[in-house]
Amino acid sequence: MPNHPLFYPPPQPTAAPLHDQIQIALAIADANALRLLLTHGIPPLSPPHLIGEISVELSVPDLNQSAADAILHFEMIKYALAPDFHHPGEQQAGSGGWTRERKEFARLTRYESEIHTLGEHIALAPTVALLTNAGLSTGQVEEILNLPNEVWHKSWWYALDENGYFSLPFLRYIRALRYANGTYTLQHRDLFEQNEPVCFRTQQQRVLVVIQPEIYSFSQTLREINCHREALKIDRALLICNTISELEAQGLISQGVSLYPAVELMLPSQANCTACARGECPMNGTEDSPVALCYGFIPNVE
Repeated sequence: MPNHPLFYPPPQPTAAPLHDQIQIALAIADANALRLLLTHGIPPLSPPHLIGEISVELSVPDLNQSAADAILHFEMIKYALAPDFHHPGEQQAGSGGWTRERKEFARLTRYESEIHTLGEHIALAPTVALLTNAGLSTGQVEEILNLPNEVWHKSWWYALDENGYFSLPFLRYIRALRYANGTYTLQHRDLFEQNEPVCFRTQQQRVLVVIQPEIYSFSQTLREINCHREALKIDRALLICNTISELEAQGLISQGVSLYPAVELMLPSQANCTACARGECPMNGTEDSPVALCYGFIPNVE
């Protein structure tokens, strides 16, 4: 860990405060940049392949009449279609094989959930998008949309653990109720062995983001994180640090806080080499410098 950017010497002061620079960077960050906050922190908050849609909300007020720097909203993928999974009850086997297959099927479908509604009276395009985004093929989507209302489409799915590995499969029934105005109501119910699926495919997650002040103490930083956690009802937290000691990092991690180096979010500022105070730069003072944007520009105030 000592070679990680979190422990680099702090950069020289720039025109805008660090806090403002980081918030601006978050405000204009695309989805890939936001995913890095979740996947490249210490420790990572999620494997990359389990992250769906992601967005950021800045300066979020809480009940303590203060505001959290940011909240990351993302979809955690919990279930994946298992197109190659063999239906235990469909294999033709020799003597005794069919019985074993049927027993396996009965074990995996021991319990049945209630009917859950994914969307009511939704148009064709969002209906197709919802099913396609879940991993169903074009043929499967067409079958679901064209089946009689009382008939269910069957498919096998996997639950994913926290590391993204497949657990035991479960059988999912999906149907689309068609209406005369061209809209659909999508429903599903699941047959499972022990743990009932908690959602259709993804579950909404939130991560508190705190930007470390330029002058800070360990206790003040942790107090601010915990106050926002309690007020906003968010367990997971990410601290964006300019620099931090290894012991402080270990202490924060032990309190359930992930860390991310501020240097990875720094944006270049408009530069003027003739008015820059960074004397060690070879372009310093160059009147015809081609540099228009620079990460290290320091205005010369003399």
